[in-house]
Amino acid sequence: MRSRNLFIHLKLLIVAAIWGGGWVAGRVLALDAPPLTGALIRYMIALPLFFIWLRFTTGVKLPSMSQLKIVIAIGFYSTFVYQALFMFGMKYTAAGDASLMITFNPLFTALLAAIMLNHRYTYRLFIGIFLGVIGISILFLASPNVDIPFQSRSIGNIFIALAALSWATSSIYMTKGMSEFEHGEEPLTPLEITLWASVVGMIFMTPWALFETIEGGWPSISFEGWVSILFLAILSTVVCYVWYADGILVIGPEKSSLYIYLVPPFGILSGWLILDEKLGWSLLWSFLLICSGVALAQSDKNHHEQHPPPSEHVD
Repeated sequence: MRSRNLFIHLKLLIVAAIWGGGWVAGRVLALDAPPLTGALIRYMIALPLFFIWLRFTTGVKLPSMSQLKIVIAIGFYSTFVYQALFMFGMKYTAAGDASLMITFNPLFTALLAAIMLNHRYTYRLFIGIFLGVIGISILFLASPNVDIPFQSRSIGNIFIALAALSWATSSIYMTKGMSEFEHGEEPLTPLEITLWASVVGMIFMTPWALFETIEGGWPSISFEGWVSILFLAILSTVVCYVWYADGILVIGPEKSSLYIYLVPPFGILSGWLILDEKLGWSLLWSFLLICSGVALAQSDKNHHEQHPPPSEHVD
């Protein structure tokens, strides 16, 4: 049992590293292909692999009509809207900055839980949001990545913040989808919800991607762009979600979620090593303030939810 737990911790560490590197891959792809076209190609590769994995492990269960409503909402927010905002954001801002900006997601989730799930507001939530806003303000005003113009970085960071809000919204619907179902109806697992939500998201993506292709022609994606697509599709989407789900089953959601805090450092280091982005104390202060705000907001038991992380999140 101990060796199995150690193996799970190792896999979760690798998951954090991959999701951190996903921000670099997203930046490369966003500069190489139209936003929704790049996202659609990614899911066209990831979805069959995801289906094959579930087919030969736990099996694939179709959602019922009552579950389908929740799946459509999750797919719209977590796949279509999130991926659109993610790809547009990565076109304008640095990978390291974006990996910090997305950490505001749990604060959005806690706030939406108070609004949509009738969780009570607490002083910890408000203080947590306050600390997060200070951290994000430092990121906007004092990012070391000054080679990217301030206006461009600001636009990109706003897109990523909206992506975090979109993912938080999908997390609330995920909670409903795992708890609200007809009497005697077996709930979908998180991986099954992710699979069918991805299908829904691809349906929403396709017309926009076709419009991009009609307007600009089929994109000439570079070798680095294809490497980024394969990295995001195979590693960041399929492998990481499966391994993270394993972590939840073996060591629990709370211990597994701690590894999400390692995603921004990996994202910053990946941007520095691969894209020659800049390091600076402002990134550290921003990280500490945002994560402190998240930890404080989630310290109330009312806000401990078993949500999947952002894929890039995370990416």
